[in-house]
Amino acid sequence: MPDTALPDTALLAPPASAGAPPGPRARTGGWPAVLAVTAGVFSLVTTEILPIGLLTPIGASFRISDGTAGLMMTLPGLVAAVAAPVVTVTTRRTDRRTMLCGLLALLAFADLLNALAPAYWAVLAARVALGLVIGAFWSIGSGLAPRLVAPARQARANTVFFTAVPLGSVIGVPAGVLIGSLAGWRTAFAAMAALTVLVLLALLVSLPPLPPGAGTGLGVLRGLLAGRGTRSGLAVTFLIVLAHFGSYTYVSPFLAEVTHAGPGLVTGLLLGYGAAGLLGNVLAGDRAARAPGAALAGAAALLAGATLLLPVLGGSGPGAAVVLVLWGVAYGAVPVCSLTWFLAAAPQAPEAAGVVFTSSFQATLSIGALAGGTVVDHGSTTAVMLLGGGTALLAAATAWACRGRIHPTASGDPNGR
Repeated sequence: MPDTALPDTALLAPPASAGAPPGPRARTGGWPAVLAVTAGVFSLVTTEILPIGLLTPIGASFRISDGTAGLMMTLPGLVAAVAAPVVTVTTRRTDRRTMLCGLLALLAFADLLNALAPAYWAVLAARVALGLVIGAFWSIGSGLAPRLVAPARQARANTVFFTAVPLGSVIGVPAGVLIGSLAGWRTAFAAMAALTVLVLLALLVSLPPLPPGAGTGLGVLRGLLAGRGTRSGLAVTFLIVLAHFGSYTYVSPFLAEVTHAGPGLVTGLLLGYGAAGLLGNVLAGDRAARAPGAALAGAAALLAGATLLLPVLGGSGPGAAVVLVLWGVAYGAVPVCSLTWFLAAAPQAPEAAGVVFTSSFQATLSIGALAGGTVVDHGSTTAVMLLGGGTALLAAATAWACRGRIHPTASGDPNGR
């Protein structure tokens, strides 16, 4: 996240009628709470993208194609896209601590169901439950960090919170792939269930009561979607997320088929990708705060270069490693740039901005994984990389053309009109 705090509006502060004592103590849970929420994001992100590293063994277990196995990435995104606005609006009067703990309990159940699935339909049912958690957790949690620490520490809390996204790729997925190669993919999901239970306990211990603020109603969301800045952000996010997940979902089969990489090399390559993603997240922070459009255009251009180069250089391990590092840096910058764009378009409604960000991101993730699976089943993993590169180029051009519609430091119309 950029090294500046999210807008600390009434939506982030509990209402006076909540009965909380006055002063900073009413709004702080301290760094233990920040770290607990960050661990929750890590567990959620890892569970969501873990099938990318385990796609081939899961498909082999149920005797399905890589494209059909890719439904594990499609379903959660579709459910999350719907759950983000629905759950956020319907629970706008519910304490956010209660919501987050309930969502982590559901995540642990989904992980366990994945581990014990007797057939592929049970895996998909678990991914539906995951989608519900993703949509609600991100919408509620994306603007939560400023409520947990004093104002002077809010920027750092936001930075810590959003490092959980690339850490899921750096640590979570490679660890899951390693566990899967040693003890089977079911064990990897069982380990995630255990981790999620530990995170739930940490949330129960560290989170203070978090009464909802003014709430996110349908009127707020409609007003947000009417703004030019928000609509531009939706267009750019759609293209770049489509490009990334349409191709990266099938990077593991590509490495197996074209690079001839075994499980150990795949684990190492994904680890390098994840570490580069963490670097991309850090490098993009300040730039996204000043100019999210230009930063997102640069990330899309670099992502296009990586996906187009992978079929050229990916025939060898070293070539694939270089390309995946570039890819990791590029995509590591995307979530922070995209969210910053939406927050800048709606500085008075950060939770509503989180809903729009989550819904657009997850819906496009699903479309990308589904479209990529169709290309893989009827073409090849090389073809899906080339199509992803072309889409990323279009995303870069769109972001650059729309960059003037968003002004993070400007005051005035919150919808960017």
